[in-house]
Order: sequence, then structure tokens, then C-alpha cells
Amino acid sequence: MERINFSTDAVTTEEELREIVGTPHEYVIKKNVSVIDEHCKRFIEMSPLFFLSSSNAEGQCDVSPKGDFPSGVKVLNNKQLVIPDRPGNKRVDSIINMLSNPHIGLLFLIPGLGEVLRINGRATIIKNPDILSSMTFKGKPPLLGIGVDVEECFIHCPRALKQSKAWDTDSWPDKADLPSSLEIFHAALQHNGVELVKK
Repeated sequence: MERINFSTDAVTTEEELREIVGTPHEYVIKKNVSVIDEHCKRFIEMSPLFFLSSSNAEGQCDVSPKGDFPSGVKVLNNKQLVIPDRPGNKRVDSIINMLSNPHIGLLFLIPGLGEVLRINGRATIIKNPDILSSMTFKGKPPLLGIGVDVEECFIHCPRALKQSKAWDTDSWPDKADLPSSLEIFHAALQHNGVELVKK
């Protein structure tokens, strides 16, 4: 298919958008809170997986999955939490984004639960030894931490996870039919002119 010019028939104003999708119920608007209350804290502490969205000063976006043991993310108080940055592949895309744009979004999941917890706030890259030493995993503290000043928390309905059947093991495809991550990785390297060394 040829490249499409999406701007030809684009929605460009909120007024036009509202004419199509309508307006949300008052309950939906007012479910946001600006603090980590008891329920949000418990949700975070039970979540072993979350997604972190960030963008740089130019607006280029990134979403990164983060997995840790439940309660790996430390809630300091009702306005702040800290995300451990464990050793990885050293790309640190999210952290580089935060250096120029501190606004981030977090999406916490609990396996088997359809609802997700959304948190928005401002991030600071921290190296405070007292905080980092309290987040030790397998005998090692994280190299850095992402301190988050929370601005918004709210629960999100289960529709997406229900419709996708993400937690329904009977709906999962056969592993033999899944795309090979190694093949995708190698294809990307070759696309970028990297010659693979055969062993």
C-alpha cells in the first residue's frame, strides 16, 4: 500500500472530536486524585509490571515496559514514589528523555486483573544512596532511581484487557506461531547496515 497522507481527513480540534465521541460522565472526570491514597498504594505494591511513557523536549515519545518484584516500586509518601533503574542494556531511552522533559506517565498492571492504575507526574533522576539502598534486589541496589512527584492517579476500566483476553491462557497463540524476537532483532541490525558475525 502506498503511503497515506493522514492530514487529508484529520480531526484537528477538540470541538470536532467531541462532536464525534461525545463528553464523559461526571464520575469519569472526577475519578482522578492528586495523591497516592491507600488503594493506589496497595495496587502499586502488588504490581510486578508497569509501562513508563516519556518524551523528549521535541515531543518524540517512548514507552518502556518495566518488570520487577511486587513492591519493587517504592511509595515514599502520598505524593511521591521511586522507580528503581536496574542494570539493563544501557540504552536508557526513558531517562534520557526525562533529562529534557520531566513529564511521564505510568500504567501499572496486576496479573489477572482487568483494571489498570494510571499515574502521571514529573520525574527526577536520583542517586540518593539512602533511597537506593532500600531498594536492593538480589543483593544489589539499583544504579539510579526515578523519583516521581505524582500529579494524577486514577483507575482505568478493564475493557481493553477483557476484549484482548490478555489474561485468558486459552486465547494465547501457539508459541510456534509467534514472531521470533531474535529474527526481528537481526533483521533490524541488517536494515541499519550492521553485519552479523557468525560464530
